[in-house]
Amino acid sequence: MIRDDIKKELYALQDVEYRDFQCGLIPNVPKDFFIGVRTPELRKMAKDMVKREGIDGFLQELPHSTFDENQLHAFIISEIKDYDRCIDEVERFLPYVDNWATCDQMSPKIFKKHKALLMERIKDWIVSDKTYTVRFAIGMLMSHFLDEDFDKTYLDMVADVRSEEYYINMMIAWYFATALAKQYEAALPFIQERRLDTWTHNKAIQKSVESRRITEEQKEYLRGLKVKK
Repeated sequence: MIRDDIKKELYALQDVEYRDFQCGLIPNVPKDFFIGVRTPELRKMAKDMVKREGIDGFLQELPHSTFDENQLHAFIISEIKDYDRCIDEVERFLPYVDNWATCDQMSPKIFKKHKALLMERIKDWIVSDKTYTVRFAIGMLMSHFLDEDFDKTYLDMVADVRSEEYYINMMIAWYFATALAKQYEAALPFIQERRLDTWTHNKAIQKSVESRRITEEQKEYLRGLKVKK
């Protein structure tokens, strides 16, 4: 089976010290779920495997038994050049994504050429009951819709998300910090009017003042908008 072959290849690239390091970065995933393959090696494998005969067998055999398989899966999806096939694989995989790293590192290149179609999927993902589907939706808004395709309504979409999940709220904060860097005048009222919950509001300000893309004057003003607990 192709899945068994892939796991053998992954274990051949195992770096135990790196595995232990990863465990500390992703505490919600059990240690025995990690193999310990470095990201550049996984990306290289993905570029080769996206063309491999029978790779659909690996992509369809879910859930995987290791973090590294999930990472490889995300990188393979990111290399798919046909939009319809890519979006189908994203939809199939998202329910099984269980950590921020796999979620954030799945970034299909083909999405850049199909913004209108992507937006329709984002609108569905952002109201999902699954943590990492919502996080992925916000990540796609941040990656693809804060520059020439920006619209203020996208800020509303993110601000309207309410969750108790740390990994969703952290992504909301990251999104607004990036929005303040790229679309300051449009994003600022969401901070001034406290449209986010207190923790996310303060975290967005924190991440903004840490950014090199925000002016010192803007940083000073944003510090004054922090909510005291």
